[in-house]
Amino acid sequence: MVSVVTAAPRRFLPVLPVIALIVTLALPVSGDGGGTLADAVSGLVVVCCALRLVRGRRRPLSRTAAVVLGLPVVGVAVATAGAASAGVGAEGLVRYLQIFVLVPAAVMLLVRDRRDARLVAWSLVGLALWQGALGVHQFVTGTGASYQGEMIRAVGTFGATDIMGMAAVVAFGLVCALGLALGSGPARQRTAAAVCALALLLPLALSFSRGAWIATAVTCGAQLVLAGLRRAVRVFAAVAATAVVLVGGLGVGSAMLQERISSITQVADAPDQSVTDRYTMWTAAVDMWRDQPLTGVGMKGFPDHRDGHASLALSSGSDTDGAGAGFRRQPLLSPHNMYLLILSEQGLLGLLALAGSWLALLVLGLRKLFRARRSASGPDCALVACGLLLWQLVDFVYADIGGPSTVLTALVLGFAAWWALADEGAHGDAHEGAGER
Repeated sequence: MVSVVTAAPRRFLPVLPVIALIVTLALPVSGDGGGTLADAVSGLVVVCCALRLVRGRRRPLSRTAAVVLGLPVVGVAVATAGAASAGVGAEGLVRYLQIFVLVPAAVMLLVRDRRDARLVAWSLVGLALWQGALGVHQFVTGTGASYQGEMIRAVGTFGATDIMGMAAVVAFGLVCALGLALGSGPARQRTAAAVCALALLLPLALSFSRGAWIATAVTCGAQLVLAGLRRAVRVFAAVAATAVVLVGGLGVGSAMLQERISSITQVADAPDQSVTDRYTMWTAAVDMWRDQPLTGVGMKGFPDHRDGHASLALSSGSDTDGAGAGFRRQPLLSPHNMYLLILSEQGLLGLLALAGSWLALLVLGLRKLFRARRSASGPDCALVACGLLLWQLVDFVYADIGGPSTVLTALVLGFAAWWALADEGAHGDAHEGAGER
């Protein structure tokens, strides 16, 4: 009996650095810039992975995995060479390698099988519930970030300077919970996952994040369809009923939510300033790319070239306030579109390298998902992995990297890489075969 009890922690020992990375995002964020605790722990994840590979004398990556995960290095290296200064280029190089190459590769290798994957998924659900509960409390008590003059925007521990942080965390948790609920695990676990998914709808709504709403709707719809049309109809009905009760019956932020939703399509007909700024920066990014179509303006060059390409409609910055911080005007230093940021700074070469890597992960992951649907093990891990990746790719249309929550992007890419690129033996429920990777 004692050996069984002691074996359980040892079984999950390799994946614990990944769990630690998730746990750090539950802590309050301090500081206004630079490295964070989550960044430090992400480095620890890479170190732990390297030590494990050295001790086990294993081949780290297959040829396909090395190509797919290493592809972003091409565009990043060229953009670094074209940076305005060596220091700026080196800073951007380290950040891109951290988020898109090193941490994803480490997560892929530390997650050994479905048991590890489910532990990571449930950890993301737990983080989302914690941040979501804080966000709801902020809305109810008026202690959140400023939104339309009221301190009601749910931001969790990320504060007003990273208003997308809690929305991303809650959305990731919702996607994980839905994937687990649609799997073939024990009924009690699937029920608990479904309840968690429904509970996370409220804090996601109170984040007032249009990009997160769109990405979550697209991803959850895709997960439901991939899991089966009959089940999709039932879940859609349950979600619709919950939305009616929360917004229609209880009036949870109904007027503000309706106004926020309608602003998504309000581009030409009296858009708000945030929409105007977003599309103005998108236009500026495209103009930069036209000047340097192959290699872009250089790593982290968007802020320096912004004013020369943006129209007068662009404001000087966005106002942030509340959630424990004072009023602050944040400069608009990126187009808030990851694809256009890459296109403007790294050119067509960088976009093809990065987006090509992500597309390869999605295609390979979906191919294995269809195989998993026909197997007895169930598609829960596949739905979680593909769902997280799809959410990130859709959200990149409305956001880019930046802020303490960025390390979750690396974790998501690593989780998707585990499903798409790991050997078939790593997709079982036991750790057998993990050593052959």
